[in-house]
Amino acid sequence: MQRATSLERRIDAIAHRVLSDSPAGGLRAGLVEFAVFVLKQAWACVFGAALLVAIVAARLWYPDDAVLARNDALTITAVLIQVAMLVFRLESGRELWVIVLFHLTGTAMELFKTDVGSWAYAADGILRIGGVPLFSGFMYAAVGSYMVRVHRLFDLGFTRYPWRWLTTVLAAAIYVNFFTHHWWWDARWVLLAAVVLLWLPTIMHARVWRRTIRLPLLAVFAGVAVFIYLAENIGTWAGAWAYPDQVVAWQPVSLSKLSSWFLLMIISVVMVTWVYPPRSPVAAGADGTTVGADAAAAASAPTEVDRVAGAQAPATGVVPAAPEPPRRRRRRRAGAGLPS
Repeated sequence: MQRATSLERRIDAIAHRVLSDSPAGGLRAGLVEFAVFVLKQAWACVFGAALLVAIVAARLWYPDDAVLARNDALTITAVLIQVAMLVFRLESGRELWVIVLFHLTGTAMELFKTDVGSWAYAADGILRIGGVPLFSGFMYAAVGSYMVRVHRLFDLGFTRYPWRWLTTVLAAAIYVNFFTHHWWWDARWVLLAAVVLLWLPTIMHARVWRRTIRLPLLAVFAGVAVFIYLAENIGTWAGAWAYPDQVVAWQPVSLSKLSSWFLLMIISVVMVTWVYPPRSPVAAGADGTTVGADAAAAASAPTEVDRVAGAQAPATGVVPAAPEPPRRRRRRRAGAGLPS
């Protein structure tokens, strides 16, 4: 696992000890790989899951007559979750900056969207900007947290990834379209076509345990968008916010929102690539798949030269420097005194 926090390195070491004797093939090996995949995904979602649990708990048990408004309680809870992520080494300081950027871009969109009536929040509490409670920005930050964490938990590598400057231009156009389509032509289908054109050749390589899975990146985008859509249904049911057709009675979020979340995924991915630039897969196995754990073990294993040097090392543990190769004497021309 690359760029892991100190806590994650300890967890990773424990997992390696537990799984070191697991079989490399057969049904049991497949179940181990699946279990590790699910656990890594759950670990990547810890920020969003904690925030979603807080939202549902506030809906079910928070008293209506409490002195502290529910939205303010959610904002304080979101801040505490973010602080805990840093204190317990679940996020690094470098990742915090991209999450803050998610928070700011999300809050700006919330201010605009609530002003034009796309959705609305309960008008209670004091920790808000206009009609937008401050916890709403943390929902975007939760998406950012997942993106940066899944990137390093799975040691993601990519083949045929498009140029970053081109993806940045497209992401900026997508973000602008979220605003301009309210009074101008909605370019979302053109933008979706551009996304397909750019990322269609791209394959994502994600290391699980011993094996690395390869998936079309567009399929991964679609899967994450569906996951966020399901979380959005839970959030609206819990009353965190409401779309116009949910004001009288709750109903599932319109499926049209899937395209919006898909496009928002592109903005998220591009932001993360400026923190973790896309890199090529670690290594390729004989069967054409990438073997992340095996390749990493092989790369860190001592070579024959290392073993010989170690055997010749003195008791102090200091390996003597390798002798310099003999210098080649240069012949001189007779009577000239100049190098030949």
